[in-house]
Amino acid sequence: MGPILLASFLFLVALGVPIGYTLGIVSVGAVWIAWEPEYLLILARKMVSGVDSYTIMAMPLFMLAGNIMNKAKITDALVDFSHALVGHIRGGLAQVNIVASILFAGLTGVAMADVAALGSILIPAMEKDGYGKPFAAAITAASSVIGPIIPPSLVMLIYAHVMGESVAALFLAGVIPGILMGIMLMVTTAIISKKRNYPKRGTRPTVKTVSMSLFRSMPALGCPIIILGGIVFGICTPTEAAGLATLYAFLLGFFLYRTVKIKDLKGILLSSMVHTSVVFLIIGTASQLGFLITDISLPQEISEGMLGLTTNKYLMLFIINLFLLLMGMILEIIPNVVLLSPILAPLAISLGVDPIHFALILLVNLNIGMNTPPMGGLLFITSSMAGERFDTVVHEIWPFIGTQIITLFLITYWPATTLWLPQLFGFH
Repeated sequence: MGPILLASFLFLVALGVPIGYTLGIVSVGAVWIAWEPEYLLILARKMVSGVDSYTIMAMPLFMLAGNIMNKAKITDALVDFSHALVGHIRGGLAQVNIVASILFAGLTGVAMADVAALGSILIPAMEKDGYGKPFAAAITAASSVIGPIIPPSLVMLIYAHVMGESVAALFLAGVIPGILMGIMLMVTTAIISKKRNYPKRGTRPTVKTVSMSLFRSMPALGCPIIILGGIVFGICTPTEAAGLATLYAFLLGFFLYRTVKIKDLKGILLSSMVHTSVVFLIIGTASQLGFLITDISLPQEISEGMLGLTTNKYLMLFIINLFLLLMGMILEIIPNVVLLSPILAPLAISLGVDPIHFALILLVNLNIGMNTPPMGGLLFITSSMAGERFDTVVHEIWPFIGTQIITLFLITYWPATTLWLPQLFGFH
């Protein structure tokens, strides 16, 4: 039955059927053909239980907070602060793109939101400043991957829901890997900028200039402090923190920046509902397929097959990383997390890999998949925003993908990058 499930899934994906429908069709079709009719009722229950979690309820609130922040144009202050920090160096706007992504990651935790907010500002600015549009689109897509790694992160919420891990520990574990990836991307950008003689703007900023820019951006930077601080110090649950973030974003946009009007709320709420529905459909149908896969003992077969290759922890992590990179190229991140986490995490843990460490390995790996063709959802968005062909953007992003993979293996074989902060705060 395993090969039939896989073949059916790949066939529907190749046809371009949306992933949420694909997962549901494969699950129901498989039960209709090979299982007892009673399994259809079980599938319905699995779909509901897949999203029936207090933790997962934080997701729509984080999405709502992100949409309010985009509407409030909070990103403008973050871009200005980033420009004050790194805008004066060679390839400054490309560096601003990366730094702004690091800062914006603390607001929404969604790569698509990062692309929408920062790409609309920085891609035209980079084009006007003499950068090629394919390069501008590529660096925007590459830097936006930082968003789901630095907390808050929606994929971390999903992983915590699926695997029963601590949200606070996962959030803390993502801080250093996200910053590390940003630094590595900045180094790569500096090399490319020097080679291509990309422009630099203005002179080195004074301490006063940076301080004033930081002061103007402090209201925006207060949101991740509320989220992470509230969760880490036990003041509130992730769901309550998401609610506070939503309220904070609204107060910021409505009273301080005055860029959010009452009439805007209908569109903001509708957009948040649509995106939440899509994500919940994928989680629910992935839970259905995950149940069927477990029922035919496919996870055990995969684990035994991989253990048959080696029982060396470090070599196994290398093999798992290659497998995840491949899966990230052909399947979206959310179904990958729901389907693969229960299979691969127990395998890695059985070989002595720390559960939180492995969670970050998996999540960072699959986030890279959002930049790798043929799926590469972020590339499709940025190429469209830049008005460039997909293949020209793909050509420009390969050095950044290589940098991200190097970062991935640093995280894989240097556990302190993920475990130091959780241990420091007593979550591990």
